[in-house]
Amino acid sequence: MGKLTVNGKDVFVGPIIESGLVDLVENLRPNKIIIISDENTHENCNSYLITTFNELSKAEIIVLPPGEKSKDLEIVNNIWIALTQYEVTRHDIIINVGGGVITDLGGFVASCYKRGLKFINISTSLLGMVDASVGGKTGINLDGLKNQVGTFSFPELTIIDPIFLSTLNKTEWVNGFSEMLKHGLIASKEHFEEITQLMVQDDWKMPVNLIEHSLNIKINITNKDPYEEGDRKLLNFGHTIGHAIESHQNKIGHLPHGIAVGIGMILESFLSFKKGYLSSEEFKVIENALFPFFRIPDLNENDINELVVLLNNDKKNKNGQILCVLLVGIGHGMYDIEITSEEVQEAFSYLKKKRINWN
Repeated sequence: MGKLTVNGKDVFVGPIIESGLVDLVENLRPNKIIIISDENTHENCNSYLITTFNELSKAEIIVLPPGEKSKDLEIVNNIWIALTQYEVTRHDIIINVGGGVITDLGGFVASCYKRGLKFINISTSLLGMVDASVGGKTGINLDGLKNQVGTFSFPELTIIDPIFLSTLNKTEWVNGFSEMLKHGLIASKEHFEEITQLMVQDDWKMPVNLIEHSLNIKINITNKDPYEEGDRKLLNFGHTIGHAIESHQNKIGHLPHGIAVGIGMILESFLSFKKGYLSSEEFKVIENALFPFFRIPDLNENDINELVVLLNNDKKNKNGQILCVLLVGIGHGMYDIEITSEEVQEAFSYLKKKRINWN
């Protein structure tokens, strides 16, 4: 346990009381502190923070509805209005306490208000700890499209205290596993195997060294390419198709981000195999490990056509091409690979048949 560094900013893994939070706040000397969290985090975590740190006792707390629907421009606008009413200045600080939705949204709020406030991320979900809270990506959704508006803006400090994992339900655990599996699939076969072995156990307990392993993979890639001009694109594995599935399902109900990414990884692994980059043996290893946890929703032909439309609006596309991360082996990926609408439809057809056979 200890400090890692991403783009010159500290990421602390361990007990929050040892994180240097107090020293940082004292050095920044804000007149006001704003805490942004959702209803679940407010109920489970904020009282602990406020009673543990006197510096936070007078913070203004903004509480949002839980879930992806809070990543909305109207909600962001309301927060900016609230910051104005609180007379927040560029010298004040925002502390985002929550999972990926809150750190994405709160970081975006901070990065734009008065051309940028400093902010701190305190991650409370496994997915947030290994992915969303680090790396400097902020964003909100637009017209049903995932993270269409955002910035690159790095928190002054990211705190990852495994104590918060005790509040997670099974879905939230699987959400986090998806991003850890992704890190293994693009960069470390050993890590992929560690996570798959953990997932089949009856009692899920996350060793800190596995969190650190995932963080090191993401941070090493991010430090080499902080603004996603090259190798950082590898971190989008599973996200091209996964974001389309998530956006589609959230119009009619709710599909958690990590579940959607898990489905996306199966489909993009299938495309890696069909295009001749990934061996059939390794594809089966990936499919058998992921499918029991990431089951594709029941989609009809119209649904799949709508998903293709969403894919054609993906922010990573270029020159009319759907660009994707594909695998050349477990632990090795490549980016900016074109996939066609016909190939995507074939992948969905394959997985739909597997779903029917499984049932």
